[in-house]
Amino acid sequence: MTRRGWLAGAGAWMASAAAQSSKGSPNLGGAPAGFPVRTRLARSGGAPFDFVTYCHRLGLGVVETRIAPADSTDLRRKVDSFGMRVILDTPLPKSESDLPAYDAAVKAAKEAGAISMHAAMTQRRYEQFESLSQFRQDFERCKHTIELAEPVLRKHRMRLGIENHKGWRSAEQAAWLKHVSSEWVGVHFDYGNNLSLCEDPADTLRNLLPFVFASHLKDMAVAPYEDGFLLSEVPLGQGFLNLAEMTATLRKKDPAMPFDLEMITRDPLKIPVLTQRYWNTFDDAYSPLPGRDLARVLELVKKNNPKAALPYTTGMTPEAQLKLEDDNISTSIAYAREHLAL
Repeated sequence: MTRRGWLAGAGAWMASAAAQSSKGSPNLGGAPAGFPVRTRLARSGGAPFDFVTYCHRLGLGVVETRIAPADSTDLRRKVDSFGMRVILDTPLPKSESDLPAYDAAVKAAKEAGAISMHAAMTQRRYEQFESLSQFRQDFERCKHTIELAEPVLRKHRMRLGIENHKGWRSAEQAAWLKHVSSEWVGVHFDYGNNLSLCEDPADTLRNLLPFVFASHLKDMAVAPYEDGFLLSEVPLGQGFLNLAEMTATLRKKDPAMPFDLEMITRDPLKIPVLTQRYWNTFDDAYSPLPGRDLARVLELVKKNNPKAALPYTTGMTPEAQLKLEDDNISTSIAYAREHLAL
């Protein structure tokens, strides 16, 4: 069997099994970053990968995706027929010259029936920047981008959720959004990302909760390594996050809160908190990272030995990687339905 045929067959089997096991999950969704192996194999093999339909076959009620403005009508027709809700990823304006295109994209998102838009505006801070000045310059870039985007969002009454994407500590992001003071600009909350910035996930949620209107659901496992700690997404229930409490807190704020599953099957990320490079972008006056927070996250690492070996995909065949990803996703969906009432 060709790789294309194997990919299609495995996907059909998994989707069919998941759909038959449940009546569906209206608030549980899929985030494209949570399906990297299937996406990569589909592209390399030339096989079509309709992510919206795939999430529907998994029994998910929400999908995060990206479209060209010209495809908004087709997307609206599809998600309506599936009874799904959609969140759209759309490039943000970098300058005033980008505003006409951004206006068209937000208008198209509205026409497609999007409940919100999502943006991950940063990379991993400790890898992206070598100095505090570089971080500050990029933070100002992000702020300017939202200054450009907010009037367009307000015009079309479309919400933008800015993900906490390993770029800012939650207090920094919350202070910025409080200053923006717009009902159309908030947070697409990621359950585990800010562990990489020495934050207890409960503190991250507490700081960002007033601004959250969508989320990336995941569980995390950690383990020490010579320069700090390793951080991995693992199937829901197999990490150390208090998923029940965090999910209940979000649902209390909004019973219709979307929870986009982002179970990323990959090698663990290295969080080098014991190196000078890691600390170069922090400063007591502008961007503090208190020693007590470092101590707290190292305590979490020490006390939460992984329940199984952290997952690695390096060295696995493409077919084995896909099977691991499919297993991780199906396990997570089952856990979300059984234990989180999603």
